[in-house]
Amino acid sequence: MVQSFLKGVIPALVTPFRDGALDEAAFVALVERQIAGGVHGLVPVGTTGETATLSTDEHKRVVELCVRTAKGRAPVIAGAGSNSTAEAIELVRHAKTVGADAALVVTPYYNRPSQEGLYQHYAAINEAVQLPVLVYNVPSRASIDISNETLARLAKLPNIVGIKDATGDLTRASFQRLMCGEDWVMLSGDDPTALGYMAHGGHGCISVTANVAPEACATFMNACLRGEWETALYWQDRLVRLHKALFLDASPSPTKFALAHLGLCEADVRLPIAPCAEAVKPEILEAMREAGLV
Repeated sequence: MVQSFLKGVIPALVTPFRDGALDEAAFVALVERQIAGGVHGLVPVGTTGETATLSTDEHKRVVELCVRTAKGRAPVIAGAGSNSTAEAIELVRHAKTVGADAALVVTPYYNRPSQEGLYQHYAAINEAVQLPVLVYNVPSRASIDISNETLARLAKLPNIVGIKDATGDLTRASFQRLMCGEDWVMLSGDDPTALGYMAHGGHGCISVTANVAPEACATFMNACLRGEWETALYWQDRLVRLHKALFLDASPSPTKFALAHLGLCEADVRLPIAPCAEAVKPEILEAMREAGLV
C-alpha cells in the first residue's frame, strides 16, 4: 500500500532572506499560506529552498520551523541530501528527531558515483535512520542519473519508499512503476510535465509553482488524483506559462520575485544565485496574470 501521506501537490518551499539572514517570520507566514491553500505536504530546504547556500545550522532551523508551524496539519518531507553519505545520514537523523514525516535525499552531486555507489549511499541511510526516504533524481543538477534498475533494488529496502523524479522523462515513469512495485511512491519534480506523469501512474508533484499559486496547484492536483482529466487540463493550461516563467532565470530568483510582488517575502537570494533579471520580470508577471494571481 502506497504511503498515503506522500501524495498530491507538495511545494518545494523557498527560504526567505532579509538582510542576509533567514526571515523566520516570512517563512512561517509562507507555510501558513500553503496549508490554507490546500497543499498536501511541505518540503523545506530542497533545491528551491537554496539549501546549497544554507549553513548546517540554518538548514536544521528551517526544518524545525516547518515542523513546528505545520503542527501535523500537513506532512513535512525534509530536504536532507548531501554528496557525503555521512552528512546525509546526519540530516535525515535530524529530520526524524524534530518530527519530520519523511526525508528527501538527492542523488550525490559532483562526485558522480556509480550505480553501485548510489545503491550503497541510500542503503546506508536506510540502515542508519528509521524514516521514510524519497530518492530525488535530478540529473540536470546532480550530473548523475539513478537507473530504474537501481531504484528497483532500493525499493526492496524498508525505508526507501519512493522518488521525486525531475527528469521529465514520462516513459521511464511507467517502467519504474512496473519495476518497483505498487508500494513505490512516485512524485514528479517537474511542474510542466506533472499532468502526464500523473497519467503514467504518479501520485503527486513536489512543485516549485505551488510556492506562488498554492490554491490553483492544489485544485489541479486534486483533479488528477480523482481522474478528472478535463478539469486537470483546464488548470494545466492556466498554469503552464507560470511553470515555465519561474525558470526563466536561475531558480529560485523568479519565484522569489513573484512572491515579493505579492508582498509575501523579500526577493533576496544568496550568491551565486543573482536577483531575478529585469528582462524576464514582465513575462513572469504576465504568467501570474494568466494564472489569476494578479
